[in-house]
Amino acid sequence: MLQRNESLSQVAAAVGPVVLIVMDGYGLSKTDAGSAIAAANKPTLDKLFAQHPNIRLRAHGTAVGMPSDEDMGNSEVGHNALGAGQVYAQGAALVANSIASGEIWQGQAWQEIVAAAKTGNGRLHCIGLLSDGNVHSHIDHLKALVTQAKAEGIATVRIHALIDGRDVPETSALEYVVPFEALLAELSTGGFDARIASGGGRQCITMDRYDANWPMVERGWKTHVLGQGPQFVSATAAIEGLRQQHPGVIDQDLPEFVIAEQGRPIGTIEDGDAVVLFNFRGDRAIEITRAFEEGASFDKFDRVRAPKVSYAGMLQYDGDLKLPARFLVAPPAIRNTSGEWFSKLGITQFACSETQKFGHVTYFWNGNRSSKFEGESYLEVPSDVVPFEQRPWMKSAEIADAMIAALQSGQHKILRCNFANGDMVGHTGNFRAATMSIEAVDLALGRLLKAVDAAGGVALITADHGNADEMFELDKKSGQPALNKDGSPKAKTAHTLNPVPLILYHRIPGLTLGLKQTATAGLSNLAATTAALLGYDKHADWDESLLTLA
Repeated sequence: MLQRNESLSQVAAAVGPVVLIVMDGYGLSKTDAGSAIAAANKPTLDKLFAQHPNIRLRAHGTAVGMPSDEDMGNSEVGHNALGAGQVYAQGAALVANSIASGEIWQGQAWQEIVAAAKTGNGRLHCIGLLSDGNVHSHIDHLKALVTQAKAEGIATVRIHALIDGRDVPETSALEYVVPFEALLAELSTGGFDARIASGGGRQCITMDRYDANWPMVERGWKTHVLGQGPQFVSATAAIEGLRQQHPGVIDQDLPEFVIAEQGRPIGTIEDGDAVVLFNFRGDRAIEITRAFEEGASFDKFDRVRAPKVSYAGMLQYDGDLKLPARFLVAPPAIRNTSGEWFSKLGITQFACSETQKFGHVTYFWNGNRSSKFEGESYLEVPSDVVPFEQRPWMKSAEIADAMIAALQSGQHKILRCNFANGDMVGHTGNFRAATMSIEAVDLALGRLLKAVDAAGGVALITADHGNADEMFELDKKSGQPALNKDGSPKAKTAHTLNPVPLILYHRIPGLTLGLKQTATAGLSNLAATTAALLGYDKHADWDESLLTLA
């Protein structure tokens, strides 16, 4: 249990509510080149950096549980670290370690998948994101699945490839598809047949999240399961052909496609087949999982037919909802989160975001837990279902409204929110829209901080990872934007490896607080820093507080 700290008693007595603000996708770049943040008009943030204590936090790689510091952070692992106060080995590392040790193949789930495929139609289907972005999936994991399937005596493997262009360069699909199709051809000997059967851009089909756009999932179902869609002879031909049909389209928006022979799809999903969703990240895996696992009660779209398959996820995507029922690698057991421990202390908490990031300030913040802790209140602002570059302000104003109302109610001691703009708009690759997204957050932030002042509170302003800070691919030698053949800057749609800010804001008379910069300061330090503001020592499992006193 957290213990009161006498040296912090004066701070606790002076501090009203503590407000935790996550500016999603707001990194600190080494250069202004290609930075929508640097280009934005942001008077509130400029003043915060100039007048209030601020430091840099690590938000990628090993600091958030990823395998190496070459791996970008993401919103899921970032919010896990923010809420847990500690770092756990995350999806990519868990899967890689399990494959390297061979433990995954010895597990009951994989053995059941193998048995189902061999006793059924001899087919294993693998659905997931085909890239090495290491945010939702990694192509090496898929290669291992296909190779092991052959070793286990499964006759046929069909891959349903979701095209990335979001966690990797925006038009890099063929860099993955061409060599992967060559690998499948090499493996397809001795009666073994492995091919890509269908696919489409990740923002077009299958990978919706938070119930925001079920028609995306329906399109994926029709493509992967029913074999409906434009037909091509190979995935390489599909990508080349769709690019010709849709000039300027980036990979994540590629329409669906089906691989066929003599007009017949080569990989529809039928009764008796085995299916593995090889994405390890949960948010964009839950809806398609529900479509496979729910029975007659499923009502999100007309599945036409629901084949009786043996289904497994790479990980369990929702521990509380037990989705999926079968999974190949056990997720980290995140214990002693800040939400849980503050709840046990009787501290009331409020969490708010729009749909796109609502799960991050609730489910992921609380260690992959769907249900609330006692004393928690949640408010979800429904996101617009439009391309984010068309409304880059998103729901920043409404989130600020909700946070201000919650502050004015006086009912909550800790409040947290996420402004999704910098990340969601940053992913579109639209530079001007991204600058507007930062400006919208700046406006909302200015309004919210006035309410913090009125409540006598303190705000900790941070981010979960970078994105809008690098909207162009940068040349490694010059540090300047890389150029397309037409001379335009090459858009970058992925997260960055840059640190993120932590700003300490308050206007409480007579109270002087600061932040200490350490070599290891990261997102996981936020929980202990919050506890210190409330007058408590950190939990024994948490990383240290960064708060300093005058």
